[in-house]
Amino acid sequence: MTKNSIQLEGMPSSSRSSSQSTRSIQKVDGVTNLPSFQSDHQPILAAENELKRGLKARHLSMISIAGTIGTGLFLASGSSIAGAGPLGAMIAYTMIGSMVFFMMTSLGEMATLIPTAGSFNTYAARFVDPALGFALGINYFLNWAVTVAVEIAAAAMILQFWVSPNILPSWVWSLIFLLFMVFVNVLSVRAYGEAEYWFSVIKVLTVIIFIIVGILVDAGAVGGDKIGFRNWGIEGAPIVDGFGGILGVFLVAGFSFQGTELIGIAAGESENPRKNVPKAIKQVFWRILLFYIISIFIIGLVIPYNDPDLLNSGSVDKSAVAVSPFTLVLEKAFKPASHVMNAVILITVLSAGNSGMYASTRTLLMLARDGKAPTIFGRVNSRGIPMQALACTTVISAICFCFSLFGSGQVYNWLLNISSISGFIAWLGIALSHYRFRRAYVAQGGDVSRLPYKAAMFPFGPIYALLLCTVVVFGQGYSEFTKPQPSAINLVACYIGLPFFVITYLGYKIYYKTKLVPLMECDFSVSNLEDGDIDEFHELYEPSKNQADTKDQ
Repeated sequence: MTKNSIQLEGMPSSSRSSSQSTRSIQKVDGVTNLPSFQSDHQPILAAENELKRGLKARHLSMISIAGTIGTGLFLASGSSIAGAGPLGAMIAYTMIGSMVFFMMTSLGEMATLIPTAGSFNTYAARFVDPALGFALGINYFLNWAVTVAVEIAAAAMILQFWVSPNILPSWVWSLIFLLFMVFVNVLSVRAYGEAEYWFSVIKVLTVIIFIIVGILVDAGAVGGDKIGFRNWGIEGAPIVDGFGGILGVFLVAGFSFQGTELIGIAAGESENPRKNVPKAIKQVFWRILLFYIISIFIIGLVIPYNDPDLLNSGSVDKSAVAVSPFTLVLEKAFKPASHVMNAVILITVLSAGNSGMYASTRTLLMLARDGKAPTIFGRVNSRGIPMQALACTTVISAICFCFSLFGSGQVYNWLLNISSISGFIAWLGIALSHYRFRRAYVAQGGDVSRLPYKAAMFPFGPIYALLLCTVVVFGQGYSEFTKPQPSAINLVACYIGLPFFVITYLGYKIYYKTKLVPLMECDFSVSNLEDGDIDEFHELYEPSKNQADTKDQ
């Protein structure tokens, strides 16, 4: 079968109509050529070889919501309050939440103009340094591949709340969950979107019900005990250990918000990214406020920070479900709350694993298409599914899971730390890429007022996100450093992800001799465009005629 491509000739900036008259079509080896900001010939894959735009607006909105609601909220929020106090935890989550908000608006500005499944890995390669794009991509790919292994192991432990491992071994449950995630991702991107949509609906309803019940319990309408702010006045509250306590919660809060950036990867398969992505990004502020800040406020009101159950609520296992802060509050209204929360937490880890499978395969796909991974992983089938990349992700996840069963526990913990810190490094990459993106856009004559979506408070937003995320990354070992006798092994485990990232970055940079991309050479080309989007794409790049006339005067 002959493969086709389309080539658009150079674009004059005088008018849209003139641009339409200069188009010509050529068929050359399956590659579609569109002009970038500075180039008349930018290759992208033809439609039959591309990902499908199967995610609707409701999918994208719920994926953005699902990215933040997880075990970090349902379980780890309790240990955060125990460590920093009710007000201290709120301050920590508010600061991290504000950082995530600015980071997401930065990602939104780039993703609406250049929607690609490579997301921030592609942006880093285009606007900062190809070596940074490679390092971010490899780390992010492994991050989510390992996360899949973590989630299927956690799901098996959660099921022990109901089913004894003597009846069915935990590894069998994990295998079933892994096959479920593979099945959903094999079907289509729309199947993934539908699964995440319904997972998210359940999680959102749980949080809303929790907030309503929590208010009623605190007011004395349920349970008969009017608590009010009583627990904020006990000894040591409302802030425990001052700034040190808040800093100690930064890391937990950061982990809780990881996954928010998935909206950038999903943008490449959204039906209308320039409309749907901004809509989803605008919901970030409200979901941070509602799902985290208000929930933590309610927990801090109803449960004393020194309750032993809060301190023990950070892990994911069958015992942690009973001491989940959500369970502790809901049980004051109805006793079967532990069973309900166990089901919700099971759905949460399945959702995280499903998203991890999706994110990992798309990241590997785009690394391959950018020439940073074997080309076999850059292929998709007729349904737009990267089957080879999916198979690779599944194998790595299965191997990592086997480490938890047969390998050294310390090695497995190091794998977890490598994957965990990758999320924070990805946020650093987003903030840095956006700063360079905006500078390059303006330097090459772009009109900021014509961007489909503009990030909040530039340049403060990305700089603030960059600085605070740096504090989180290097502050990972804070709790270990403050111990009377810090453990060298634990400190290595905290920071092992950093040298892995540095090695991948420097290795690529030295081997390929890459340099910082000059602003005038940054690539703004767009792939996966549908016919109706091509004119809109060029309109965004053409300098405003009125603005040009004004300058002439």
